[in-house]
Amino acid sequence: MKFLRLGIVLMVIVLIIALAGVSVGKLARHESSPSRPAVPDAPAARFNTLETQRFRLDATQSKFIAHAMAGGLFWFKGHDHLVAVREFSGEAQFTPEQLNPASLEITARSGSMVETSSVFTDQQKQIIDKELREIVLQPDQFPEITFRSTQVEGRKSPSGDEYELKIAGNLTLHGVTRPINIPAKISVSGNDLRAVGEFSIDRDDFNIKATSAFHGLVRVRETIKFNFDIVGHRI
Repeated sequence: MKFLRLGIVLMVIVLIIALAGVSVGKLARHESSPSRPAVPDAPAARFNTLETQRFRLDATQSKFIAHAMAGGLFWFKGHDHLVAVREFSGEAQFTPEQLNPASLEITARSGSMVETSSVFTDQQKQIIDKELREIVLQPDQFPEITFRSTQVEGRKSPSGDEYELKIAGNLTLHGVTRPINIPAKISVSGNDLRAVGEFSIDRDDFNIKATSAFHGLVRVRETIKFNFDIVGHRI
């Protein structure tokens, strides 16, 4: 009987030691485990990609050219006009993952448009620029050319941060406003945005004259094509 009680006591002691060892082991593993950074929930992780980004257009790093096919009758026959928009400003907005909300606004100074084609001499360019101001664009009456988008559609390229967009909006030129569509390829690198594309207008839609009573240097066909390579910086 004495040996039976002693055996029971020893079993209880062993059980207590075993339980204590398990508790100590768990505590040691808990204290030795490295701390892990908190994982944000899904909405917080997606916030930046869904945020609308704004970019201010930079005319000094951009090109905006009006390509007018030649239609002259005199010694400039056969030469195209390449008229550059030297001064413009504006802002582009878009949301990277879902594109919209997105918008584009551009305001150009009509008096800043000048002939740049290398086929003309400096003297010829001066005559053309004079006719552009006094007869064709008339910046004293219509100092600004504006575009305001009304809808932006498109898709993101699977290759990276590039987008193919179709920008619908209203172009105001020479005092006349008409709806136009502008296809453009957009790329984003760091804080810079680049938009490349072209679109065409019919000059008759905007009451733009194509001939001159003085020299006949500015004589173009009905369709005028615009090429642009515009850079913007994140605001």
